[in-house]
Amino acid sequence: MSLALDREIGRRIRHRRLRKKVIGMPERPRLCVFRSHQHLYVQLVDDVSGKTLHGWSTKDERLKQLARARTGNVEAAKALGTLVAQACAERGITRAVFDRGGYLYHGRVKALAEAVRAGGVQV
Repeated sequence: MSLALDREIGRRIRHRRLRKKVIGMPERPRLCVFRSHQHLYVQLVDDVSGKTLHGWSTKDERLKQLARARTGNVEAAKALGTLVAQACAERGITRAVFDRGGYLYHGRVKALAEAVRAGGVQV
């Protein structure tokens, strides 16, 4: 197997292990992250009803002005985190469970989580 495939399989195993413990409730939804090479995707999920409440990504038009550089960097992750925090405040969500998706809590994932926390959401 190739190295990239091994990494993806390892990430999926870590994510499955993490998902045993992290459950999104209606009062505290799960904030899950998917990281690709070029973009970052975030969703608010209520696992009890099995519905996605809202989703964001670095492909959003509002982020093109904030992160003029590439969309797969820490700066874009911070901008996405502030956008997520604003949308959560509009919906009245003050607490969420952070699901890092099997990725290390480092770099873009960490910048996103810290920006959401700075926006007033307990993650």
